[in-house]
Amino acid sequence: MDMPQVNISVQGEVPRTLSVFRVELSCTGKVDSEVMILMQLNLTVNSSKNFTVLNFKRRKMCYKKLEEVKTSALDKNTSRTIYDPVHAAPTTSTRVFYISVGVCCAVIFLVAIILAVLHLHSMKRIELDDSISASSSSQGLSQPSTQTTQYLRADTPNNATPITSYPTLRIEKNDLRSVTLLEAKAKVKDIAISRERITLKDVLQEGTFGRIFHGILIDEKDPNKEKQAFVKTVKDQASEIQVTMMLTESCKLRGLHHRNLLPITHVCIEEGEKPMVILPYMNWGNLKLFLRQCKLVEANNPQAISQQDLVHMAIQIACGMSYLARREVIHKDLAARNFTVGLVLYLRITDNALSRDLFPMDYHCLGDNENRPVRWMALESLVNNEFSSASDVWAFGVTLWELMTLGQTPYVDIDPFEMAAYLKDGYRIAQPINCPDELFAVMACCWALDPEERPKFQQLVQCLTEFHAALGAYV
Repeated sequence: MDMPQVNISVQGEVPRTLSVFRVELSCTGKVDSEVMILMQLNLTVNSSKNFTVLNFKRRKMCYKKLEEVKTSALDKNTSRTIYDPVHAAPTTSTRVFYISVGVCCAVIFLVAIILAVLHLHSMKRIELDDSISASSSSQGLSQPSTQTTQYLRADTPNNATPITSYPTLRIEKNDLRSVTLLEAKAKVKDIAISRERITLKDVLQEGTFGRIFHGILIDEKDPNKEKQAFVKTVKDQASEIQVTMMLTESCKLRGLHHRNLLPITHVCIEEGEKPMVILPYMNWGNLKLFLRQCKLVEANNPQAISQQDLVHMAIQIACGMSYLARREVIHKDLAARNFTVGLVLYLRITDNALSRDLFPMDYHCLGDNENRPVRWMALESLVNNEFSSASDVWAFGVTLWELMTLGQTPYVDIDPFEMAAYLKDGYRIAQPINCPDELFAVMACCWALDPEERPKFQQLVQCLTEFHAALGAYV
């Protein structure tokens, strides 16, 4: 065979658009023979040490061309051309064969280019995964135990095409800041009680400017009757804006009645005193801290909380959120930190008053001095500040992930400013260890980019209830 002729550059980058390369494999035409051809494609990524070799083996048939046969030595001065009918036929078929080989080679190189692009993408993904392993030390109830978070590309309905350009985050001021302290007090004046009816006991949680106490509420009609309560209040150094936000956010669930909601019952707003917000008492307190406590005792008592218990808690959350959705109430901050736990793992949804202060690591400022729960927010909420029941469904999926990991922090290694781009490119937190596939499928459905593709809370209640019943059948 002659030397192959190619139109491929010896060096260069892998094309980023569809390209066709040509290789010409010509026979010499001197002999009839079957030739084994080995084509080798070397792909180098980033450095000379990171390369891939693709080998393609093909068989090629070569035929001898028509040739002039000289006469014998007795008649050297004259010669005649002899036509060999045996070798004439292959002439036309050889051209067809060449065309076929060319087409095959083009297809082979097209496949090779596609494989190269996929390989480059997988290498990028591997580098990303290597850079996002996380660990954080356990410090009592305020810090999670050592963990490693993995991320994956979710097969949600809107992730078929990778996106390489992302809109800039649009920052808008929180409308709560436009409310004055007098206006906030006026909204809760009808449920105000005397400071004398409240006795503060132990501090359950404490932040930079806020506290939650275990308190005792004296009955208005019978002073001998007392009941336990949660009391949210602020420290002396709290600003007027912080006090106003606590009162305003505490009213988010006011007037709503559902067994899985925990709205405020009373307030103390007497002059000269720091305002207090009173809520019904729940024995186990904050859900996020409760889950982390379960994780701490897990080593000594693996049965401290079962998978069936966690699914039961998820059903209660979905039931409460389904009620809010029917009332057209949007929570905007659904997360384990905004739930309380009572006896027999009875869950109730609370407002997010003081959450920014008590769980500062769960909120991030995106350049406008306004803290947001970035890791729990849907993409449309991050980019366009759009909130709906569908964005609450997204947060429910993250909360369900918190339940199954016993209080780990989602997307712990992702820069808050990169969250929108990261989500839009299709990446999500991976399936927790020991989390059933069916339950993770529920989470993944909640994280669809298109809000219309996400399930409704009523559908989630039904799905989780059926799954809980199936778990009970095997216990």
